[in-house]
Amino acid sequence: MMQGDVKSAHTSTSASLVGYRTRVKGFSICATASQSGTLLLKDGGSSGTTLIEIDIPSNSNPNSFYMAIPQEGVLFTTNVYATLTNISSVTIFYG
Repeated sequence: MMQGDVKSAHTSTSASLVGYRTRVKGFSICATASQSGTLLLKDGGSSGTTLIEIDIPSNSNPNSFYMAIPQEGVLFTTNVYATLTNISSVTIFYG
């Protein structure tokens, strides 16, 4: 099996994180205090297809958390766009 480089991208607002075909391998979310939130990772920009949707419950003492995606990750064929709702920030790991 060939080894590939893994890169990261970070944002604290809804934004395009990667502008080309790639696989998301994992992500780290920093939640917002006392509000439930949602992370959407979309293929094709802000109005693109949602490939990953994560709900974050409200918590008066929020913690950051990391999730690894199994196997080869999720394939985004055009780009990776993150929509953050009541989330402080997200870092994705891709390659």
